[in-house]
Amino acid sequence: MVKILAGLKVIDCGSFIAAPVCASVMADFGADVIKIEPPGIGDAYRHVSRNPGMPQSDHNYAWLLDNRNKRSLSLNLASSEGQEILGNLARRADVFITNYPLAVRRKLGIDNDRVSGLNERLVYASFTGYGETGDEASKPGFDLTAYWARSGLMDQVVPHAGATPARALSGMGDHPSGIALFSAIMLALYQRERTGRGTQVGSSLIANGIWANGVWTQAALCDATFQPRPPREHSFNALASYYRCRDGGWLLLALVNEDKHWPVLAKCLDREELAADPRFADRASRSRNASELIAILDAAFATRDSGDLRALFKENGLIFEAVATMDQVAHDAQAIDTGVLLPFEGDTLMTISSPFFVSGAQKVGPRKPPALGQHSDEILREAGYEEAAIAKLRESKIVA
Repeated sequence: MVKILAGLKVIDCGSFIAAPVCASVMADFGADVIKIEPPGIGDAYRHVSRNPGMPQSDHNYAWLLDNRNKRSLSLNLASSEGQEILGNLARRADVFITNYPLAVRRKLGIDNDRVSGLNERLVYASFTGYGETGDEASKPGFDLTAYWARSGLMDQVVPHAGATPARALSGMGDHPSGIALFSAIMLALYQRERTGRGTQVGSSLIANGIWANGVWTQAALCDATFQPRPPREHSFNALASYYRCRDGGWLLLALVNEDKHWPVLAKCLDREELAADPRFADRASRSRNASELIAILDAAFATRDSGDLRALFKENGLIFEAVATMDQVAHDAQAIDTGVLLPFEGDTLMTISSPFFVSGAQKVGPRKPPALGQHSDEILREAGYEEAAIAKLRESKIVA
């Protein structure tokens, strides 16, 4: 099977998550991705798994996920010689990806004007926290701040009004944002097929965060009146709530077709009489008496184990899902069967595939990410540098 992006040369001159994630997806589909990292500690994201509060593991799991299938060139871009090397690579590249701050790009000579000026076919992919125009274009941003907090998501997913704002998980905004940047790049490559010329594309954390919170944001744009989120026990719909089972597991119901599924749920819980109870006879009644129904369902769920109810609900066609723990996610049989989770090449250690496929196209099997500067000499040789020149660059610490 064909690898769709085979033959494309991509320079990943980014740090941390969103931009490098985009490059990883391109590598999944066959692109040759060169990861540019500074000498010394390299991309600081190499070390994030050791931060306080992060899950503890012998594996550098964050780096494994977001920088697989790449080659690493450790290059000092603060030097004119390093910038010259990057320029030589850009002349041969198809895509240049960066999320460095705009001022840093200008300082290092990797801004769009300078890099794209070297190669009219180059697609320059820019990712920022807050966009490239406006008063806050230079403001630093991470997914926790620019995606999660600024978009309203942090405020709106609290369990009830007045609760402490909810914290995001590492990379929760960066990963979908990286897919947005990937989409923009593919549009630009499609345009290049028609025009022969590259262009600049971009995305940002604030754009993706507001897009993710699009329904609520559009409501605000329409001057909607928002109802404060009540505690779960007093929510508006008992059939779109979550319940704790006897074994401690939680099940989430999503019974959109209430008239069809409400009697089925009552039967599964051995409470068939509830379907005929006038308090719960129709959607309007169930909404008016939602708190009473939640209390009744809480008691019913508490008498049954989650595994038994999952099997029963599945057999009867109810729409539900278990609220999975991270251990359950890592061993999800359906995710394994569909290739969402798959092993690294030559290893039993599993990783996560990019979240889409193309029929008839083969993805590259996930290879573990490179050590810092692992491919520096190899990449420089391909760019036309002789061994003596490479040795001199190493001696002067331009390349590591």
